[in-house]
Amino acid sequence: MPETADRQRRRVLGGLVLGAVTAALPAYADTVLALDTQGTRYRPPAFTQTTAAGWINAAPLRWEDLRGRVVLLDFWTFDCWNCYRSFPWLKSIEQRYADRGLQIVGIHTPEFDHEKDRERVVTKVTEFGLQHPIMLDNGFVYWHAIGNRYWPAYYLIDRRGRVRALYVGETHVDDPQARAVERDLEVLLAETPG
Repeated sequence: MPETADRQRRRVLGGLVLGAVTAALPAYADTVLALDTQGTRYRPPAFTQTTAAGWINAAPLRWEDLRGRVVLLDFWTFDCWNCYRSFPWLKSIEQRYADRGLQIVGIHTPEFDHEKDRERVVTKVTEFGLQHPIMLDNGFVYWHAIGNRYWPAYYLIDRRGRVRALYVGETHVDDPQARAVERDLEVLLAETPG
């Protein structure tokens, strides 16, 4: 099937945005992407959806429900190919670390209007085989509350509920970013809940 003009425009714009993000990452990486070994980062904001309709694969979550677990927040949207091409890696770490205390929570923040439709998101969640809790963030409320700027973005939250690291961009099994995230996960999973 030929690529539609809209799809082609989004692909080109997406490449330009990815290029701009990649160009900005070295300066950003020095202060935000590294694991904070002192545990001095901020606490993530409360989840902004409190009704069942605002969540997929789970009842509404609160940070209190996740106390004692290491959480990886995954900001994504279903038309973002960098996001869905990262799902095999994300599912692999979910399987590998779940019994050690890792909980993945997806935050679906749509870029386009058609991505706001809950049923379309549910269809994509099924298609991608995602089984972890996913909060719908159609109004960018959580996105802005945590200060996010990227798809995909992975926030690592320690057992005490503090944001300790942020990784940005498409990630694949055994690529350099995946190895870095997994090293950070090992550190956080080894820490005792406080």
